[in-house]
Amino acid sequence: MNPTPASRTSKGSKASGGARTAGSSAAGTVSWREVEPAPVVLVSGPEDYLAQRAKQRLRTLVRAQQPDVELTLMDASTYTPGELVMTASPSLFGEAKLIEVSSLAQMNDDFLADALAYLRSPAEDAILVLHHAGGVRGKKLLDALKASGAPVVDCQALKKDSDKLDFVRREFKDARRSIDAGAAQALVAAVGSSLPDLAAACSQLAADTTGSITEETVDKYYGGRVEATGFKVADAAVSGRGSLALAALRHALATGVDPVPIVAVLALKLRQIAKVKGASVTAKDLGMAPWQFDQARKEARYWDSESLARCIRLLAETDAQVKGAAKDPEYAVEHAVTVIAASAGR
Repeated sequence: MNPTPASRTSKGSKASGGARTAGSSAAGTVSWREVEPAPVVLVSGPEDYLAQRAKQRLRTLVRAQQPDVELTLMDASTYTPGELVMTASPSLFGEAKLIEVSSLAQMNDDFLADALAYLRSPAEDAILVLHHAGGVRGKKLLDALKASGAPVVDCQALKKDSDKLDFVRREFKDARRSIDAGAAQALVAAVGSSLPDLAAACSQLAADTTGSITEETVDKYYGGRVEATGFKVADAAVSGRGSLALAALRHALATGVDPVPIVAVLALKLRQIAKVKGASVTAKDLGMAPWQFDQARKEARYWDSESLARCIRLLAETDAQVKGAAKDPEYAVEHAVTVIAASAGR
């Protein structure tokens, strides 16, 4: 027997967590970490990892209320007319429906027409999650979704180091763990810009350690990564700690690290120091993260303009040498590190 309208409304309210209908006032942009089930949810942005995390959160929340929810995956680029309405229609046993639609950026005209019609009267027992990765295709639908009150989950790419640091801090906060500021910076430097890799690193550290995450903890697990090694050498060299810089460099080279990225990090550090030596500049002016700006300011105290210019020229020569212009690239980078550390006036 089909459920009565009253019973379907009750079940739909339970599945959506009491969310407002798609015709209510605008919900605005919400974080992928905090999105709640609603009759229609738009996941917007090109960062696929964040979009997957948002959809997984919604699945978990819906299943906690409706363990028998029926999940359907749909592709807007290969959509056939009537598919959405048919999928969202009440089932014989009244199970809630969770419908996830991908490829909205490549949606065909049939999906656009059906989605606009569906938005005017969403199914009571269904939650529709739409993922648009970016672009102008389907702008009419996107505008209608935003005007309808459907929550919009922001999944933009995290390009700035400050955004990646915020991501790391939130991962540990969600795991009920703390991480030192320096440790977060070291982890971003070691793992790189890949969000799946960063998330996996955070998960590993949270699972395998106790207490607050420190720089020493990060170094123990990720100190062998090329990026971390390069920054370790550069940080020591530009602050005049020659012995530490050479020890880190020789360990890196002995374990097979290519000298090219190490030279690149050295050059980056010196360029940052040169930038912050200008009078009345800010991190925003220079396009640097606040922590990078503050660190470069501290390191700039060890440098005068003449020594800085000389070492920048030396690194330009070293870069050519490690890329084939010299017979012994390892000696070239070791010589550069020695000169840089000696030039820093501690």
